[in-house]
Amino acid sequence: MKKTTCINSEISCVIAKMGHFDTLTIGDAGLPVPDGVTRIDLAVKLGLPQFIDVLETILTELKIQKATIATEMVQHNPELLAYMEERIAKEGAELVAVPHEELKRMSADSKAVIRTGECRAYANVILESGVVF
Repeated sequence: MKKTTCINSEISCVIAKMGHFDTLTIGDAGLPVPDGVTRIDLAVKLGLPQFIDVLETILTELKIQKATIATEMVQHNPELLAYMEERIAKEGAELVAVPHEELKRMSADSKAVIRTGECRAYANVILESGVVF
């Protein structure tokens, strides 16, 4: 049995295959998954699992250099924005914001989109892989 925090086999596989600059998207329950992108659906019911729980687990496994969020988070989800600013800074990564429509387009280049049960507005992020050396 896997010893580290993330025990989801699909997520572990995607992270293990990622290289520098590859991206992984974590989305809320409503984020569309572009055709051709692997969907890892964790949603059990509305609100479960929460976005932050999934993000925290992934950050135990994935070295990131950048996180991209929607600019709309500023107005529609300031509590999550404050959390993201602090958490991504803790990783030593850059936090950038783009319009939500651009974020959805960018997710098409992700290795996978992880769907959570989160129902708070704009609880989405694209994580860009860094290097551990």
